Amino acid sequence: MNTEGANFVDVGGESTRPGAERVDPETERARVVPVIAALTAAGVPTSIDTTRASVAAAALAAGAAVVNDVSGGLADADMARVVADAGCPWVLMHWRGHSARMRELAVYTDVVKEVCAELGARVDAAIAAGVAADRLVLDPGLGFAKSPEHNWRLSARLDQLVALGFPVLFGASRKSYLGSLLADARGPRPVDERAAATIATTLLAIDAGAWGVRVHDVRANVDAIRVWQATKAAR
Repeated sequence: MNTEGANFVDVGGESTRPGAERVDPETERARVVPVIAALTAAGVPTSIDTTRASVAAAALAAGAAVVNDVSGGLADADMARVVADAGCPWVLMHWRGHSARMRELAVYTDVVKEVCAELGARVDAAIAAGVAADRLVLDPGLGFAKSPEHNWRLSARLDQLVALGFPVLFGASRKSYLGSLLADARGPRPVDERAAATIATTLLAIDAGAWGVRVHDVRANVDAIRVWQATKAAR
């Protein structure tokens, strides 16, 4: 991933897919720290994907440069302190609860307005806890307590989240709502056949002002972004 153009390799020790069971903190820590330490030693920048402050602290000590917290600080009250002390970037994702409850929590009157408001509240809480505003990155949390319709609305109106004034990280790579859109007689498009759809979401997100994208197929997405950048520059 690094050689293909990724700015950071995101390392996680716990699945956050809908319905996933949690692992204990010791297991999560044991999974991520050696990987981050090895990547750091090899000169590869990393982010730690965790909702636990203790795991984030251990990962930062091992060399991680960014905390990517899918709970936006809601899962562990100590996370803000860890981030503030480290002075590192903190990705705050929109979150309404752990994986096992995602589907029941996907209820909105206006998903774009509510996600922006709830992320705004997380920003306020982070700053009040001592985290510098310029260290914060927002993520709309596609697929996390969101229906396919919610994901499409958030994608179509990503500029409204960008308008809050913080960098926005967009993560649609290989997600199930893409597979559902591209379904045929065999069923949803298989996960490993969603690269082209992912690239389309990447370009739409970048065009809407996203700061970055979280993807699996790095080279293809980097190539697409470079074409987009060259085209914009030539206008």
